[in-house]
Amino acid sequence: MVAYNVPTVNDVLVPETLLKKRKSDAQASAKAAANKVELRKASLFSKAKFAKRRDLFKRAAKYHAEYKAAERKEITLRRQAKSNGNYYVPAQEKLVFVVRIRGINNIAPKPRKVLQLLRLLQINNGVFVRLNKATSEMLQLVQPYVAYGTPNLKTIRELIYKRGYAKVQKQRIPIHDNAVIEQVLGKHGIICIEDLIHEIATVGPHFKEANNFLWPFKLSNPNNMWKQRKFRHFIEGGDAGNREQFINNLVQAMN
Repeated sequence: MVAYNVPTVNDVLVPETLLKKRKSDAQASAKAAANKVELRKASLFSKAKFAKRRDLFKRAAKYHAEYKAAERKEITLRRQAKSNGNYYVPAQEKLVFVVRIRGINNIAPKPRKVLQLLRLLQINNGVFVRLNKATSEMLQLVQPYVAYGTPNLKTIRELIYKRGYAKVQKQRIPIHDNAVIEQVLGKHGIICIEDLIHEIATVGPHFKEANNFLWPFKLSNPNNMWKQRKFRHFIEGGDAGNREQFINNLVQAMN
């Protein structure tokens, strides 16, 4: 008499199709779990990115309100002075924009050194300069070689947006993203281009770092803007020296 035993699980051969199905199901479940983790990370990243973008918009709105308030204050002070029969004298300007209008020939050693200190190494180069006693004396030395004046907010914004390049590790990098600014100036609270414009326009506490971050502007020749004798002083019918608010017309023609 032959005894028959019930086969165990190990004795039963599993069909190949069932093995393939189990393997594919395991891979699908692992992939779904990985996708779920990635989606969660992406969701957190998008929330952080959205919050950061909202912060940048709030900063821009705050700066715009500050500019409008300063403009309205100037108008109010002028009207009050006029109504009282007085004259309103605005505060001394703290910022000038300097453009080099003369090449390297026949320049004395001292003005040549001052132009190097101002980073004006080529003709039609332009830089922002904080106006104080030292820089005023430097500008007096190089008056025949430069044109400078007080830029308005529109000129500053257009220069940085159109001609602005960053100096990152001694390299000239286009400012194509706010991350370029945040990488270098984030430690000073300057994380976007509106922060940079505000720091330059108001000559803020970190003006030196912000100005050194900007590569000297490379401007174009203005069409039909230079006078017949360009190297005479501006008040003598030339283009050199201090032209106060009229620097905005020149820069807009060169931008």
